[in-house]
Amino acid sequence: MINSFLKTAFTLILLLVFVAVNAGNDIDKPIKKAIRVLLVGGGSSHDFDKWYKGTDVETLQKDGFATVEYTSDPTAILGKLKDIDVLLLANNQPIADDATRKAIFAFVDAGKGLVLAHPALWYNWKDWPEYNQKLVGGGSKGHDKYGPFDVTITKKHPVTKNVPETFHLDDELYYQIPDESGSPIEVLATAKAATSDKVFPSIFIVKYPKGKIVAIALGHDAASHTIAPYQTILRNAVQWAAN
Repeated sequence: MINSFLKTAFTLILLLVFVAVNAGNDIDKPIKKAIRVLLVGGGSSHDFDKWYKGTDVETLQKDGFATVEYTSDPTAILGKLKDIDVLLLANNQPIADDATRKAIFAFVDAGKGLVLAHPALWYNWKDWPEYNQKLVGGGSKGHDKYGPFDVTITKKHPVTKNVPETFHLDDELYYQIPDESGSPIEVLATAKAATSDKVFPSIFIVKYPKGKIVAIALGHDAASHTIAPYQTILRNAVQWAAN
């Protein structure tokens, strides 16, 4: 009976040691922090609430990848930049406040991440040329009629990781033209319609001297926001921009 008691006690001791050791290991493991994102939408020609506030926020927050705050109020940007890792601009409404404009540049200059979505690649603001010249490295002033085209990955990069080499979708094929006097761009994927020989940048890195900037020309409606290649690119872009 004594031997049985000793065996039971010994087993309990071993169990406690095992639990303690593994608990210590869990403590030592780094806690993966969610990327803090501010997504700015609003303006014309797009259903911002449905596809950016809705689908894109859900895509980014899946599995705790990111915490996303959405706003359609550009005046809210200034007070939130200090608390985020990535600024995701998807708006084509004006950012009129000079202090906010300067703060966005300061944010990127500090090495933070900027992701530019479909509506934000347009030449939206004649009174703020520095935006397109320096942060976008160009822009769009036109696009094909909404319809089908192919996107082809042209360079391996963390932003295009796990994305099919070619994928098909219906969208607005933006005539994205680089600005030769602006920040150079590194094209990661191109877009081409079957009815045209013209090829335009679709996913690209803006070679801004300090921060990390990714541009995604796709994103008019459900045909882009709900497909796996777009969602993978969006998550990859946020992760890369956030270092």
